[in-house]
Amino acid sequence: MLTGKTALITGGGRGIGRAIALTFAQHGARVAVAARTREQVETVAGEIGDDALALVCDVSNSANVAQMFAALKPDILVNNAGIAESATLPNTTDELWHRHLAINLTGTFYCTRAALPAMLERGWGRIINIASIAAKAGAPYISAYAASKHGVLGLTRSVALEVATSGVTVNAICPGYVDTEMVSRGVQQITAKTGRSAEEALEALKRMSPQNRLVTAEEVAALALLLASEEGRGINGQGINIDGGSVLF
Repeated sequence: MLTGKTALITGGGRGIGRAIALTFAQHGARVAVAARTREQVETVAGEIGDDALALVCDVSNSANVAQMFAALKPDILVNNAGIAESATLPNTTDELWHRHLAINLTGTFYCTRAALPAMLERGWGRIINIASIAAKAGAPYISAYAASKHGVLGLTRSVALEVATSGVTVNAICPGYVDTEMVSRGVQQITAKTGRSAEEALEALKRMSPQNRLVTAEEVAALALLLASEEGRGINGQGINIDGGSVLF
């Protein structure tokens, strides 16, 4: 399905990024995984095989991004690098706010801007932004995160229309709670702040979905595969929810 294509997945060292990298490789893509932690991306690249690339990059650093794209011109870009921290608005520090915007939103912008010229020159490309249902609906204690993900969705829609006739598509995936290390850290935070057991905290997160379960990283990867494929060429400018039905727009 992706034979002959090169895919770059940021935040590719664990969770959703790792699942997408493995899925793309299984379907024929040459895969590069990038993250700030060398050990993580080298592990994922090792799982894929000798053809995989492990790259160290801080997507919030424009020089880092420019250096990465100078050496790699991917056909498919998955902007997955991101952070999620919680705080009440009065306790949202300048640093927390700017950190979310820098990594989640500006990092997506930097990588998209760097990837597009080669895609437009080839007349084919896929940009897939991993957003969140927080890109569509707010929630308490995640103002910085939700604002950054709303920005990702706005960026997705605008760029998609800008390149609509070029053979390049730009879409966002908006997952709910996914069974990854990020959610495990969320469970720990809930436990620390509320005194609930880890099991109670996890059940509360599951109940956020009408299906009463967490989404799997592999489910997100399956949707990313469709968007990356030729069969997905008619999907453009969309923010596609994968959350069991908790957000219906």
